[in-house]
Amino acid sequence: MADATPPFPARQQPMPGRTAAMEPRPDHGETSYVGSGRLKGLKALVTGGDSGIGRAVCIAFAREGADVCIGYLDEHEDARETLRLVEEAGRKAVLAPGDLSDPAFCRRLVDEAAAALGGLDILVNNAAHQSSFEKPEDISDAEWAHTFQVNVHAVFYLTKAALRHMGKGGAIINTASINADLPNPTLLAYATTKGAVYNLTAGLAQALAPRGIRVNAVAPGPIWTPLIPSTLPPEAVKAFGKSGPMGRPGQPAELATAYVMLAEPRSSYVSGATIAVTGGEPFL
Repeated sequence: MADATPPFPARQQPMPGRTAAMEPRPDHGETSYVGSGRLKGLKALVTGGDSGIGRAVCIAFAREGADVCIGYLDEHEDARETLRLVEEAGRKAVLAPGDLSDPAFCRRLVDEAAAALGGLDILVNNAAHQSSFEKPEDISDAEWAHTFQVNVHAVFYLTKAALRHMGKGGAIINTASINADLPNPTLLAYATTKGAVYNLTAGLAQALAPRGIRVNAVAPGPIWTPLIPSTLPPEAVKAFGKSGPMGRPGQPAELATAYVMLAEPRSSYVSGATIAVTGGEPFL
């Protein structure tokens, strides 16, 4: 596991951030994750799959035997690297850029993923938007609305579209956050949406249980991804993760097994759960 112990360089990137510009580089499991066929033959759509947690999930899914559609905004260089890693694992990979704040794109993304992969068994709603503000008054109406459009509305639109393609045994996994329970006041809009994702997961799990479709969530703590230097002020980047019990942020690779467990058919009685991957920080 690559070292990611603060202090880090107090640098910022333009949103949405790029992996190549990060120091240190995140570990997505490129050299460490070894699969054992737990998702053999399954078809997955992962939003935000170009980098960070999404890339780690794509790598793990591919090495477990799944084909993957990589949804992302416009980080083409990062997305091509994720595609290379999936194909290197011997699985089919498809790139699907676009803006999840557009409901029509959400529906089209799911339909195109299912067509390209020959079906859809797993949906990972991982993409998210966040921005940091010192005071609530600094959050514009447009910023508040956009955060909900990407982090909550898109999760619903993507899930609703996926139901046209998923049958019994389907798995939907949402990326929540420790902010659902311990909201950071400078991430007010983001934290509020993650509370909504937590509740949306619980409600969908009940609604879809009769169809044999499972819905779960992963709640990460501080994870070293491009979201951090592109959305937090330099001093927050420098000390990112230091205040947690382990004194460091997690690496994306350290979350991958949680997504695999929730996706694999053997977890057939796990639904409505939220797995906290927080480095020891209590969650709910």
